[in-house]
Amino acid sequence: MSNDSESLPAAVTTITSEDIKTLNVDRDISNIYRRVPGVVANNIDQGDTGNGFRMRGFATNGTHGADVAVYVDGVPQNIPSSQGGAGHGPVFLEWLTPQMIKRVDVIKGPVSALYGDQNRAGAVNIETLDGGDVASSIGLDVASYDGRRANLVLGGEHEGFESLFVADLYRTNGYRKAAETNRDNYFWKLSKVIDDAKYSARFSHYQSDFKNDGYLNLPALRAGTVSRRDTDNLYGYGDANRNTYVFNRAPAYDEAGLYYTAYYENFKRTRAIANGSNTHNYGKDDRDIYGGRMAYNFVYEDKAALMVGADVRRDIGDAYRQQYRNFEPTQNFYYDFDMDLITYGVFAQGQYKPVDSLKLLAGIRYDRFDYDIDNLKFRNADTGYHRSVTTPKLGLVWTPIDQLELFTNFAEGFRSPAAEYISSGSGSALPLSDTGGQINSSVRPSKVKSYDIGFTVRPTERLSNTTEFYYIENDSETVQTSPGIYEQVGDTTRRGAETSFNYQATSTISTYISYGRIIDAVINNPPPGTGALLVVPEHTYKAGVQYRDGFMGGQLTLNADVYHLDGIPYYIGTQKHEMPPYTRYDLRASYDYQDYQFSMFGTFQPHRYGTEVAYGTNSGLVIVPQPSTTLGASVRYFF
Repeated sequence: MSNDSESLPAAVTTITSEDIKTLNVDRDISNIYRRVPGVVANNIDQGDTGNGFRMRGFATNGTHGADVAVYVDGVPQNIPSSQGGAGHGPVFLEWLTPQMIKRVDVIKGPVSALYGDQNRAGAVNIETLDGGDVASSIGLDVASYDGRRANLVLGGEHEGFESLFVADLYRTNGYRKAAETNRDNYFWKLSKVIDDAKYSARFSHYQSDFKNDGYLNLPALRAGTVSRRDTDNLYGYGDANRNTYVFNRAPAYDEAGLYYTAYYENFKRTRAIANGSNTHNYGKDDRDIYGGRMAYNFVYEDKAALMVGADVRRDIGDAYRQQYRNFEPTQNFYYDFDMDLITYGVFAQGQYKPVDSLKLLAGIRYDRFDYDIDNLKFRNADTGYHRSVTTPKLGLVWTPIDQLELFTNFAEGFRSPAAEYISSGSGSALPLSDTGGQINSSVRPSKVKSYDIGFTVRPTERLSNTTEFYYIENDSETVQTSPGIYEQVGDTTRRGAETSFNYQATSTISTYISYGRIIDAVINNPPPGTGALLVVPEHTYKAGVQYRDGFMGGQLTLNADVYHLDGIPYYIGTQKHEMPPYTRYDLRASYDYQDYQFSMFGTFQPHRYGTEVAYGTNSGLVIVPQPSTTLGASVRYFF
């Protein structure tokens, strides 16, 4: 009986800090999800453009993580109505490094009432480490394409205070000609137990600037008229600066009791996307985001648990896209908003065991939006937005024997409408005007109805299998149809299945394998001249093996992982095509000896035109070519 993610009647994957140490994270924190069944997570070497996370056929064509509600220490990470080149609800986790993360829970489906906006495909809950859990260290990494990282971790405890400080400096020139990322991260967290509560305060500073090469036309690549490392017309560019303050309270010794979170963030970000021979679509967000959550968890021995709470988030600032010509601003804007977005939520989630073998879950969430949107491009499209949405959750878990657990759930989730849908107008680059535009204040939040059924079986202590089947109905869906372009396509339907096996072969060897199949991901009534299938992989395969044992007075850890995507459709008009398959192999070897850790790693991608994200256009598929081989090494000293 718990309101922890792992107690939900759903498929949940937990990633620990120990798991992360065995992964090739390198330049992109999205790589922490590489082993999660059915998940496609990537950054595609375009600088700090957001953290792609796709599962269950959502976030179609997207590389920025929308449609999954992501929280870190209780703070929502999805950015509504972003114009910095990422659309509505993107997630930017580049401020995180592996040395900050304690635990990641990936929840399949919108079954938890604790998470609000963007919780359609599911949710991700990330917890950061406390200083008492971490040994101080300093590390240096080098990798292909001028990848360099210096990392300092200072952890410890003094008179009941736990302190964790992380400084991470990262530089790389990337695989393609213009690719470049310069990133600085600083993180400090202070924690202390007072009476029966644990209090923590943390501050993080993230600063980055980057260049990227955009997408290349696949027919031109195959014809040899462009090279895999070329730039598309002009290079893209951008920068980001984030300062975040978070305060948390939670029960110190068990789950029962009072929880609260308060946070403030100054969020600044720009991204310029080349859209012509001498023009860019230059997007900027300059926002102040603050809010909090309060909840109380009632626990009644082993029979019942109930969490009730409320949260609020306010987002104030500017978000615009402007036309730049020859790297200089023009008087023309694609979008220009001054926004004051307030979201209120109340929720309740309870579990009850009528008998030892049966657990029931019921939850409900109510969210209200009070928006004030000034449309600076079309002044007579200024508007408010006042709507609400209610999303119920139901589920059960039946454990007839210790080796078998059956679960099922029905849950609704939602995605708020973006500012450009509420206050719309021409997406063409035009001067600011007092007239034009259109108000759509009656647009409803997009809702999903999700149905799951599955089981976990453990025939032996060494072997486990989780299998799930899902069916999802989505109304008023919006998908990304090309880079930076989002369109409403109406109602959609998704059906799929996932299965995963974990096997501890010996005390030193463990293995896993998983398969995800999207049976249907379709637009129910596609607009004329378009295809019905959503751009998602039909097949997702993952497998890996780990060997860990003592060796010459130290500990040797070897990891090998393989990941394969196939059956990804795309359209040129109504003509259906299929993207090239994508395969990735990861090898990693680490040796811990006394106060040192030495690591070597390699990532291999054998398909010449394989990529995790691509777009169908009238002139053919455009892709982001990936290097066939990336190598790296690191050394870390603990003190």
